[in-house]
Amino acid sequence: MSDTPVKQQTTGAFYGQAVASFAVAMTATAIGIYRLEASAWVRGFLAIAVLYLVTSAFTLAKVIRDRQEAGEIVSRVDQARMEELLTAHDPYRKTPDPRQQSR
Repeated sequence: MSDTPVKQQTTGAFYGQAVASFAVAMTATAIGIYRLEASAWVRGFLAIAVLYLVTSAFTLAKVIRDRQEAGEIVSRVDQARMEELLTAHDPYRKTPDPRQQSR
Protein backbone atom coordinates (compact mmCIF):
# COMPACT_ATOMS: atom_id res chain seq x y z
CA MET A 1 0.00 0.00 0.00
CA SER A 2 1.31 3.39 -0.94
CA ASP A 3 0.49 6.53 0.99
CA THR A 4 1.15 8.86 -1.91
CA PRO A 5 -0.73 12.12 -1.48
CA VAL A 6 -3.55 12.81 -3.90
CA LYS A 7 -3.49 16.28 -5.45
CA GLN A 8 -6.80 17.94 -4.74
CA GLN A 9 -8.35 19.85 -7.61
CA THR A 10 -10.96 22.59 -7.22
CA THR A 11 -14.22 22.12 -9.05
CA GLY A 12 -15.36 24.37 -11.87
CA ALA A 13 -18.26 25.56 -9.74
CA PHE A 14 -15.96 26.64 -6.90
CA TYR A 15 -13.66 28.43 -9.34
CA GLY A 16 -16.62 30.20 -10.96
CA GLN A 17 -18.03 31.21 -7.58
CA ALA A 18 -14.66 32.63 -6.52
CA VAL A 19 -14.30 34.66 -9.73
CA ALA A 20 -17.89 35.92 -9.51
CA SER A 21 -17.47 36.85 -5.86
CA PHE A 22 -14.30 38.78 -6.63
CA ALA A 23 -15.96 40.60 -9.54
CA VAL A 24 -19.01 41.56 -7.47
CA ALA A 25 -16.85 42.81 -4.58
CA MET A 26 -14.63 44.91 -6.84
CA THR A 27 -17.61 46.33 -8.74
CA ALA A 28 -19.47 47.21 -5.54
CA THR A 29 -16.38 48.86 -4.09
CA ALA A 30 -15.74 50.84 -7.29
CA ILE A 31 -19.36 52.04 -7.39
CA GLY A 32 -19.23 52.94 -3.71
CA ILE A 33 -16.06 54.97 -4.17
CA TYR A 34 -17.42 56.66 -7.31
CA ARG A 35 -20.69 57.66 -5.65
CA LEU A 36 -19.02 58.76 -2.40
CA GLU A 37 -19.78 62.37 -1.57
CA ALA A 38 -16.19 63.46 -1.14
CA SER A 39 -13.58 65.32 -3.13
CA ALA A 40 -11.79 63.68 -6.02
CA TRP A 41 -8.63 63.41 -3.92
CA VAL A 42 -10.40 61.36 -1.26
CA ARG A 43 -12.04 59.07 -3.83
CA GLY A 44 -8.71 58.66 -5.63
CA PHE A 45 -6.96 57.81 -2.38
CA LEU A 46 -9.60 55.20 -1.53
CA ALA A 47 -9.36 53.68 -5.03
CA ILE A 48 -5.57 53.39 -4.79
CA ALA A 49 -5.89 51.92 -1.29
CA VAL A 50 -8.35 49.28 -2.52
CA LEU A 51 -6.09 48.34 -5.43
CA TYR A 52 -3.14 48.06 -3.06
CA LEU A 53 -5.17 45.88 -0.70
CA VAL A 54 -6.24 43.57 -3.55
CA THR A 55 -2.70 43.14 -4.91
CA SER A 56 -1.39 42.52 -1.40
CA ALA A 57 -4.05 39.85 -0.85
CA PHE A 58 -3.08 38.10 -4.11
CA THR A 59 0.59 38.21 -3.14
CA LEU A 60 -0.13 36.84 0.33
CA ALA A 61 -2.22 34.01 -1.10
CA LYS A 62 0.58 33.11 -3.54
CA VAL A 63 3.24 33.13 -0.81
CA ILE A 64 1.11 30.91 1.42
CA ARG A 65 0.45 28.49 -1.46
CA ASP A 66 4.14 28.39 -2.42
CA ARG A 67 5.16 27.66 1.17
CA GLN A 68 2.59 24.87 1.40
CA GLU A 69 3.77 23.33 -1.90
CA ALA A 70 7.40 23.50 -0.76
CA GLY A 71 6.44 21.64 2.41
CA GLU A 72 4.70 18.97 0.34
CA ILE A 73 7.82 18.52 -1.82
CA VAL A 74 10.03 18.08 1.25
CA SER A 75 7.50 15.62 2.64
CA ARG A 76 7.53 13.63 -0.61
CA VAL A 77 11.34 13.51 -0.64
CA ASP A 78 11.39 12.30 2.97
CA GLN A 79 8.73 9.71 2.16
CA ALA A 80 10.71 8.49 -0.88
CA ARG A 81 13.85 8.13 1.24
CA MET A 82 11.96 6.16 3.86
CA GLU A 83 10.45 3.87 1.22
CA GLU A 84 13.92 3.30 -0.26
CA LEU A 85 15.30 2.35 3.15
CA LEU A 86 12.39 0.01 3.81
CA THR A 87 12.70 -1.72 0.44
CA ALA A 88 16.46 -2.14 0.90
CA HIS A 89 15.98 -3.68 4.34
CA ASP A 90 15.68 -7.47 4.31
CA PRO A 91 14.66 -8.76 7.75
CA TYR A 92 15.51 -12.36 6.77
CA ARG A 93 19.07 -11.65 5.64
CA LYS A 94 21.62 -13.27 7.92
CA THR A 95 24.11 -10.87 9.37
CA PRO A 96 27.45 -12.05 10.71
CA ASP A 97 27.62 -12.41 14.46
CA PRO A 98 30.06 -9.77 15.77
CA ARG A 99 31.20 -12.11 18.57
CA GLN A 100 32.38 -14.70 16.07
CA GLN A 101 34.35 -12.18 14.03
CA SER A 102 36.49 -11.12 16.99
CA ARG A 103 37.91 -14.64 17.50
